[in-house]
Amino acid sequence: MSKLKSLSLLFFAFSTSAIYAQFTDDINSNRPGESMSGFSVGKSVFQMEAGIYGIAEDHSVLNTDSKGFGMDLALRYGAFLEQLEFIANFQYQADQYNTALGSENRSALKKMTLGAKYLIYDPFKNYEEKVNIYSWKANHRFKWRQFIPAVGVYAGANINFSNNPYTFPTDPKISPKLMVITQNHFGSRYVFVMNIIADKISSDFPSYGGIATLTYGINPDWSAFIEGQAYQSDYYSDGIARVGAAYLLRPNLQLDASISKNIKDTPSIFYGGIGVSWRFDGNYKDILIDVPGKDDSKDKKEKKKKDDEKKRIDEVGGEQPTE
Repeated sequence: MSKLKSLSLLFFAFSTSAIYAQFTDDINSNRPGESMSGFSVGKSVFQMEAGIYGIAEDHSVLNTDSKGFGMDLALRYGAFLEQLEFIANFQYQADQYNTALGSENRSALKKMTLGAKYLIYDPFKNYEEKVNIYSWKANHRFKWRQFIPAVGVYAGANINFSNNPYTFPTDPKISPKLMVITQNHFGSRYVFVMNIIADKISSDFPSYGGIATLTYGINPDWSAFIEGQAYQSDYYSDGIARVGAAYLLRPNLQLDASISKNIKDTPSIFYGGIGVSWRFDGNYKDILIDVPGKDDSKDKKEKKKKDDEKKRIDEVGGEQPTE
């Protein structure tokens, strides 16, 4: 996913005396995995992430199966603060559900979630990583600081429409979804993201789980990922593994593909899909954050020296020397 390239650009910027906030030169997409990154798209930036998938399910105990397709859509917008992002997620699915008694064609807006994400801690904010121009080894040595994650939080609401065949009959119309997000950057090629999730908390069958995603930057255009997801509820529990890749076609346009497989056979689930992520950043204005450095300290000392000299001259009377 291009989130890794974006974070690489952020980390490069940290080595200078000033950095730019959430916005990155290349699109920062959550696709093709299911985890959510800790960083926002940037204030006034609009981003769309969409995909189509095919799915096959086979339940070994109930002797049922289904085959169909679906579409995912995520709309992301940064507003008010650089660290704040509003997100709308939609998933539509249509399939044929087969049982011993017959077949049923199903279709519905399977999921709809509206929420917001906020980055509450960035370990590299106001931090200057000094560059040693004489030593490549010194610049690429192991750094303990990379184990300190960026931390974000997400709060949203699941909207459940009536007659949805993919939800439990007692699910409420609206139920909360909460998430804690961590994100680490290991070296120049790896990004590790974790989501800890509490979903449908107010329903009869709340779900708790997590997603862990490791992304590897193959080169400036290609990246690959591996992901594991697990969730637990009284109604249904499972684990899912995903692999995939993304290609940066343009700075604001990414293509992706992935496949997924769960660990159970009640039901056994396999699905794969392709997607695209597109960003509009025409209204974005760079937000410059000053980071204190050596030059800043020197300037402050020089200014203090001049102020003290002026104060001394004023006290004894006389003319201030010209420079």
